[in-house]
Amino acid sequence: MNSRWRHGPSFPSGLYLITPEQADTGRLLAQVTPLLGSGITWLQYRNKSGDAALRLHQATCLQKLCSNAKVPLIVNDDVPLAQLVGAAGVHLGEDDIDIAAARRVLGEQAIIGASCYDQPALAERAAGAGADYVAFGAFFPSPSKTTTRRADPGLLRDAGRLGLPRVAIGGITPDNAGLLIAAGADLVAVISGVFDAPDPVAAVRAYGRSFLKPALGGAM
Repeated sequence: MNSRWRHGPSFPSGLYLITPEQADTGRLLAQVTPLLGSGITWLQYRNKSGDAALRLHQATCLQKLCSNAKVPLIVNDDVPLAQLVGAAGVHLGEDDIDIAAARRVLGEQAIIGASCYDQPALAERAAGAGADYVAFGAFFPSPSKTTTRRADPGLLRDAGRLGLPRVAIGGITPDNAGLLIAAGADLVAVISGVFDAPDPVAAVRAYGRSFLKPALGGAM
């Protein structure tokens, strides 16, 4: 099992922001830039529809921004792209390259996360293969991704025994984030909750406040 993180408060925590599908690179960078200094823990680049040239250009630009802001950039699903741009790591789904293969390409220092959906067995397998974090969801209906999989907050609590940071995703708002944080989520992953908000910077800060009093069930 990966020993990157020690147990307890040394785990990364906070908002794990995921980029929206955006073909306009200028607009994407304009959306992301003011958010990097507002309290983001990690940024994930996710673009399922763009061609290879666009994705390389966008990821390269985002890596420069993230490097300057000292925010780790995680690339969704694409190990070669993460390697090309020098990203901090990669996030893998159940149909992507396996964790050990990704580790061989990206090295020991890379942050490699795994989607575990609503399946504890996937989290066990990911932890055993050396994942750096496990992600569960969707916890609530989400406008960003249609899925029939529904995760229960108890999954977060039970996964604490794996000794890895736990990420919650799916329909999370500042009002319901506290429930998941109290259940054991170290990070909450969000797309539309920030990028579709009237004031994205204020939304980032609201998610951050959710981590201050998790037992109360959300942001104040």
